[in-house]
Amino acid sequence: MNLFMEALAWLGDPAHWSGGGGIPTRILQHLAITAAAVGIAGAIALPAGILIGHTRRGAGLIGALSGAARAIPTLGLLTLFGLAFGIGLKASLVALVVLAVPSILAGSYAGIQAVDAATVSAAKAVGMRPSQVIFGVELPLASPVVIGGIRAATLQVVATATLAAYIADFGLGRYLFSGLKSRDYAQMLAGALLVAALALALELAFAAAQRYAASRHAAPARSAGLFRSDRTDTRPAQKGPTS
Repeated sequence: MNLFMEALAWLGDPAHWSGGGGIPTRILQHLAITAAAVGIAGAIALPAGILIGHTRRGAGLIGALSGAARAIPTLGLLTLFGLAFGIGLKASLVALVVLAVPSILAGSYAGIQAVDAATVSAAKAVGMRPSQVIFGVELPLASPVVIGGIRAATLQVVATATLAAYIADFGLGRYLFSGLKSRDYAQMLAGALLVAALALALELAFAAAQRYAASRHAAPARSAGLFRSDRTDTRPAQKGPTS
């Protein structure tokens, strides 16, 4: 309990809220490297996942790549890339991109593949081009699952980005490594609380976006039957003349 109070006192110290190593600067650095890693991973994984989900081919490849990437320890990757690229942010960024790709790839693939095949067939039947089917039908209906994949990747990266301070003076992880080196455990706990608070804020933001996407596209999904060519006529039958 004393350590927790000391951490709160550390957070409440005005000296820790200003300067190049202050809390606002560290938070912005942490968000920057998270956004960069998720953005690069999205640029790689989203097109691949959407294409594989649209063609319904390559599911085995998705599983193999996702499993292999998740099995690799991030700290080991960070050390390896640090040796390859040298001390700095480049190694950290590459390691975080590798961490983020599997979740985004799996989410985009699963979301597109889950779209009703009859709806896709009907879209093609009315003359939609493949790009129109993807962006006009599949991607909107798959958006909640796709956002879920990005959400999972972002939370993983936010938590793991603390390791960026292992080879660079960057982000909230610096409080953890500096506190460990100087045995300032209050600073370490304060840094951990800041990372947890940032992760919680992003979790709430992505959860809201996912709920919005689900509610917005729930109506098109429910009314997909109106778009199918095999729907039945539910109008009451007209009675013929009676004698």
